[in-house]
Amino acid sequence: MKKYRCTVCDWVYDPELGDPDAGIAPGTAFEDLPDDFVCPLCGVGKEDFEPIED
Repeated sequence: MKKYRCTVCDWVYDPELGDPDAGIAPGTAFEDLPDDFVCPLCGVGKEDFEPIED
Protein backbone atom coordinates (compact mmCIF):
# COMPACT_ATOMS: atom_id res chain seq x y z
CA MET A 1 0.00 0.00 0.00
CA LYS A 2 1.14 3.50 -0.84
CA LYS A 3 2.25 5.96 1.84
CA TYR A 4 1.04 9.57 1.84
CA ARG A 5 2.82 12.68 3.09
CA CYS A 6 1.26 15.83 4.48
CA THR A 7 2.35 18.68 2.22
CA VAL A 8 2.20 21.14 5.14
CA CYS A 9 4.28 19.43 7.85
CA ASP A 10 5.72 16.30 6.12
CA TRP A 11 4.03 13.80 8.48
CA VAL A 12 3.70 10.46 6.70
CA TYR A 13 0.63 8.22 6.84
CA ASP A 14 1.81 4.61 6.57
CA PRO A 15 -1.14 2.28 5.95
CA GLU A 16 0.77 -0.66 7.42
CA LEU A 17 0.85 1.20 10.75
CA GLY A 18 -2.46 3.06 10.54
CA ASP A 19 -2.97 5.79 13.14
CA PRO A 20 -3.95 4.02 16.38
CA ASP A 21 -4.18 7.32 18.29
CA ALA A 22 -6.95 8.38 15.89
CA GLY A 23 -8.64 4.97 15.89
CA ILE A 24 -7.32 4.02 12.43
CA ALA A 25 -6.42 0.32 12.37
CA PRO A 26 -3.21 -0.97 10.78
CA GLY A 27 -3.84 -2.05 7.20
CA THR A 28 -6.22 0.85 6.44
CA ALA A 29 -5.49 2.30 2.99
CA PHE A 30 -5.35 6.08 2.70
CA GLU A 31 -8.32 5.96 0.32
CA ASP A 32 -10.35 4.22 3.06
CA LEU A 33 -9.70 6.88 5.71
CA PRO A 34 -12.81 8.80 6.75
CA ASP A 35 -13.48 12.03 4.85
CA ASP A 36 -12.94 14.01 8.06
CA PHE A 37 -9.45 12.56 8.65
CA VAL A 38 -6.92 15.25 9.54
CA CYS A 39 -3.15 15.25 9.95
CA PRO A 40 -2.40 14.49 13.61
CA LEU A 41 0.42 17.06 13.65
CA CYS A 42 -0.96 20.10 11.86
CA GLY A 43 -4.68 19.39 11.41
CA VAL A 44 -5.04 19.74 7.62
CA GLY A 45 -7.39 17.46 5.70
CA LYS A 46 -6.82 14.59 3.28
CA GLU A 47 -6.71 17.00 0.34
CA ASP A 48 -3.34 18.25 1.60
CA PHE A 49 -1.67 14.85 1.36
CA GLU A 50 0.29 13.50 -1.61
CA PRO A 51 1.38 9.94 -2.41
CA ILE A 52 5.06 9.14 -1.97
CA GLU A 53 7.15 6.43 -3.53
CA ASP A 54 9.01 3.94 -1.37
